[in-house]
Amino acid sequence: MKKTKMLKKNYEFRYVLSKGTYYSGKNIEAFIKKSNKNYNLLGIAIGTKITNAVNRNKIKRLIRENYRLNEQKILNGYSIVFLWKKKSDIENATFNNIKKDMLKIFDKAGIIEETE
Repeated sequence: MKKTKMLKKNYEFRYVLSKGTYYSGKNIEAFIKKSNKNYNLLGIAIGTKITNAVNRNKIKRLIRENYRLNEQKILNGYSIVFLWKKKSDIENATFNNIKKDMLKIFDKAGIIEETE
């Protein structure tokens, strides 16, 4: 069951980026803010100066798919914005690199459910 909605409005992104806690991986950065909702909000932003539209959309698809696969492990009630680091090379935009960064960020933030 999908429990995540997308951030779409500029003011929603700005709120999470200004009030959220910053976490960093090798290639992606995340701002995570606790919300009072029963679902998560996800936003993905990649600057236009980093690369062309084809590569930006590829990175967004990879981030979205990695999030979808880990969605069941993540606690409810968070707003999450992922950013691609400006200094990171586009060749590092692989499924496994993004997966490692994402799991590292979620672990640092403490928003993964402990299931054993």
